[in-house]
Amino acid sequence: MSTRLERFHHDGLVFDVHDSGPEDGDPVVLLHGFPERATSWRAVEPLLHAAGLRTYAMDQRGYSPGARPEGRKHYRVELLAGDVEALVRTIGRPVHLVGHDWGANVAWVVAGQHPDLVRTLTAVSVPHPAAFTAAMTSSDQALRSWYMLMFQLPRVVELTASLGGGRVFERFLRNAGMTRDDVARVRREVLDDGALPHAVGWYRGLPLSDRSVMGRSIKVPTTMVWSDGDVALSRRGAELTERYCRSDYELVVLAGVSHWIPTHAPEALAEAVLERVAGT
Repeated sequence: MSTRLERFHHDGLVFDVHDSGPEDGDPVVLLHGFPERATSWRAVEPLLHAAGLRTYAMDQRGYSPGARPEGRKHYRVELLAGDVEALVRTIGRPVHLVGHDWGANVAWVVAGQHPDLVRTLTAVSVPHPAAFTAAMTSSDQALRSWYMLMFQLPRVVELTASLGGGRVFERFLRNAGMTRDDVARVRREVLDDGALPHAVGWYRGLPLSDRSVMGRSIKVPTTMVWSDGDVALSRRGAELTERYCRSDYELVVLAGVSHWIPTHAPEALAEAVLERVAGT
C-alpha cells in the first residue's frame, strides 16, 4: 500500500506536495523560491532518488491553490516557516532541508527555530538572513535588491505582469537569467494560475514579520550554494553566512551559473546536497 503524501492541512489551508523517490528513503524537503513552484526541482529530484533519498517538494503558501489567503499579514516569515514545520511533522521524522531563493530564507528560519526537525540544511542562493542584512551595508546588495522595494507597492507587480501581455514581467525574469522555457513555466504555473498576487505577498509580508526568528544561529550541518552569475544576490552575503552557522559548514560557489540553480545546474546542486547528507 502506497504511503505517498499528496497534500496536507495546516492553519486552515491545504498544501500540495510532490512526494517521490524510494518510499523507504531518508526524507528531503525541497522549498522553491519566487516566482516558481515545486516543479523547479524536477531536474534535481531524480538525482536524489538515485542516491536512495525520498523527496517532498511542496507548493508553498500563496502557490498551492488551497493555500492562498488574502492580505499580506498572512505571508509573514514565521507563518511560512510554520507551514514547513507542519510538513515535517506530517512526515513524522527529521528531514534534510533544501531551499532555493525565498525557500532558502524560510529554510534558514525553520533550521534556526527547530534544529530537532532538521538533520541537514542546504541553502541555495539566499544567505542567512542576518548575513543578507549585513551585506546590504557592506556591498552592492542594496542595489541588487531594488525590486524588493518596488514589490511593496500595491498592485505594481500585478500591473507589470499584465502590461503588453506580460512581456514587461517576462523581460524582468529574462534579465535575471531565466530561459524562454523557464519563463513559459512561470507564465503557466504562476501567472495564468492566479498565484502571482499571493506569491508577491511574501515580499509584502516581510515588514510585518518577526525579526527575532530570522537572526538565530544555525546548529545543524549546513551547506550554502551560491552562483557567481546571480544578479540578485552578492557574494558578500554568501561569505558572511559562516558567521551564523555553529555546526559543520561549507560554501559551494558555482561558476558561470545564474540565480536559477535548481533548473540550470541540477547536477552540481544535487552533488552538494548529497555530500551534505553523506556527512551525517
